[in-house]
Amino acid sequence: MTQRSAIHATFVVERVYAASPARVFSAFADPEKKAKWFKGPDEWGPGDIGFDFRVGHGDHSIGGPPGDPPHRFYNRYLEIIPNTRIVYAYWMHHGEPLASASIATLEFKPEGDKTRLVMTEVGTFLDGWYDAPGREEGTRWLLEKIAPLVEG
Repeated sequence: MTQRSAIHATFVVERVYAASPARVFSAFADPEKKAKWFKGPDEWGPGDIGFDFRVGHGDHSIGGPPGDPPHRFYNRYLEIIPNTRIVYAYWMHHGEPLASASIATLEFKPEGDKTRLVMTEVGTFLDGWYDAPGREEGTRWLLEKIAPLVEG
């Protein structure tokens, strides 16, 4: 039998963008913009991605390294306050098994002509598939990919 575990963790990632809250928020709300940054590394190839940015609806992203079980991401939006806050629940599978489940809150805070994005995640990481340090690193990597889309 597989050894079962559930590790609970919270982390916060902050990033300041040289753009207004509306521009930064649009990177999450506009499916064309989100498709440019919300994906795995190029070597993973094109994945199966879908976006439905409405409360009660959600997104999905399925992909991974060639030859490995796919990473499958699904979410549901719980609250959307334009240019201010997004709250969503999401879960990930590594192949078939449920690997993690989280609540994420994104806050878009104006700082002069810039925006401080504060993302807080409260997660449960199951059976050793993923962990909080790796998730935090991946989140930082994704948030960096937003900068060229909003700061131009």
